[in-house]
Amino acid sequence: MATKSKTLQDAFYETLKDVYYAEKQSVRALKKSAKAAEHDELRQAFETHAEESANQVERLQQVFEIIGKPARAKTCEAMQGLTSEMEEDLEDFGDSPAADAVLVGCAQAVEHYEIARYGTLKTWATQLGHEDAAKLLDETLQEEKRTDALLTQIAERINVEGAEPATSAGNTGKAKSKAA
Repeated sequence: MATKSKTLQDAFYETLKDVYYAEKQSVRALKKSAKAAEHDELRQAFETHAEESANQVERLQQVFEIIGKPARAKTCEAMQGLTSEMEEDLEDFGDSPAADAVLVGCAQAVEHYEIARYGTLKTWATQLGHEDAAKLLDETLQEEKRTDALLTQIAERINVEGAEPATSAGNTGKAKSKAA
């Protein structure tokens, strides 16, 4: 029996299911991050983006409707890895001065993944003639980019608090000269 060739439409649907799962996981991770954040500005950013992400899940459901497919999630290994890493980092750094900086790093890893996925989905939607879907995906893409930029701004302020001066073991700051 011959197998049917996979199409761009198939790739679009599979990736849409993947990002649907990822976005649902993101909502949970953002709520957990908000509870763990020490800085008010960071906590607020996580809470705001959790609400945005919940709206993004609804937007994805609209995209499924537009393409005439059921809204189903497919396990996203990348998001599982990113949220697992966040859990590990929270355990390792949860009570340290670097905790919020680590949270920002984890959140930005998620944002960068989502930016990549939404950019791809938007491009494919356009190529497949799903203009309404492309508009919805672009709306989410722009939110993800704004969140990433906000996290960068917050990180630049809070990372200083968790930083320790760099020291180089055995380096006295004196240059050694070679005898010729």
